[in-house]
Amino acid sequence: MTSFPIPSNYANHVLVASPSSVVRQRVLESLRSPARRFEQAAGGAEALVHLESGFWQVLFLDRRLPDLDAEELSHTVRQRFPGIEVVLLDPVSDAEPTAAKGKEDLLVEMWPALSEGENKNKNKDEDKLPPAAHTRLEAPLPGMIGNSRIMQPVYRWVRLLAPRTTTVLITGPTGCGKEIVARAMHHLSPRSGRAFAVVNCAAIPEALLEAELFGYARGAFTGAMQPYAGRIQAAQGGTLFLDEIGEMPLSLQPKLLRFLEQKELQRLGSAEVVHVDARVVSATNAHLLTLVREGKFREDLYYRICAFPIDIPALRDRPEDIAELAAHFLEKYASPLRPPQLSAEALQLLKAQPWAGNVRELQNVIERALILSEDQAVIRAEHLLLADSSFRHSR
Repeated sequence: MTSFPIPSNYANHVLVASPSSVVRQRVLESLRSPARRFEQAAGGAEALVHLESGFWQVLFLDRRLPDLDAEELSHTVRQRFPGIEVVLLDPVSDAEPTAAKGKEDLLVEMWPALSEGENKNKNKDEDKLPPAAHTRLEAPLPGMIGNSRIMQPVYRWVRLLAPRTTTVLITGPTGCGKEIVARAMHHLSPRSGRAFAVVNCAAIPEALLEAELFGYARGAFTGAMQPYAGRIQAAQGGTLFLDEIGEMPLSLQPKLLRFLEQKELQRLGSAEVVHVDARVVSATNAHLLTLVREGKFREDLYYRICAFPIDIPALRDRPEDIAELAAHFLEKYASPLRPPQLSAEALQLLKAQPWAGNVRELQNVIERALILSEDQAVIRAEHLLLADSSFRHSR
């Protein structure tokens, strides 16, 4: 058995992803002392769920993942979670996993330096895209703008998922484009000719949400003069998009879980069982695993809707896309005969913003700038009414 020389003072939070339980156990046994937190994942998608759920220091990644390309996932993790060290494993057999000796992951030689805090300069090639990413650059999804490196896994995963019926959970901050991603997945799927039914779980009162989702029979309650099919049945053959799924009342979650498991539902006031073939995509800006721990979201429902998680990066993490996004919004809101240009100063200012409201906030800023510029040919820095400047003017 190959031993991994990991300093005991460093490997306190360890995650290992491998389809082999033997490999996962061997990695645990190779630690010099028991990790304070050690979690296992059978595949790449499950590993991503764990990564979102808390702080990790080390990720051991089997190259033979059953669902995702290990090298692409490794690059994604390094971009999204820069504090995590990724170790690619080349198992000779289930009993003898070894550390990969490639130029990215010289595990045996690197760990002493990592424990001394010298990992920042261990490999100049770390910031480069893996060979697969260089040879296959994914085009933006329908309705999306930007070719930043951090968005490449999102584009690729959506295209891989589009022809399937896998349930998908899209996470990310408000305004980052979760519904656009869901619509793109539907548009690229064989279901594109059927309905894309949207239910915002936060916008519908709890007392009405069950009826809106599952429908009701005539006379089911006072005022139910006509039967209503419900949004789930409206998605027959298409896609049901459950936005803000974290806001779904706990009392309604078992009924949704049953639909996801059986693909059947009963309308309120009716004994008839209706079969519905709808692909379910959910979205939230909440941390669902935290809600699970707090007893506000069912664990079984979480794992049912999160067969494949996709996390959308915040706009502040993709500044190279800002110029293209701004140009798109200028064309959208300006006169089609003469869309203005952004000055270099204005573009620099946009790139320096934290963008708490993400792409939606940038869209609002550009629309305001067009108003303030009074149809000038160039948008200058003084035309950008940003969130902090808006606050100052209101005081």
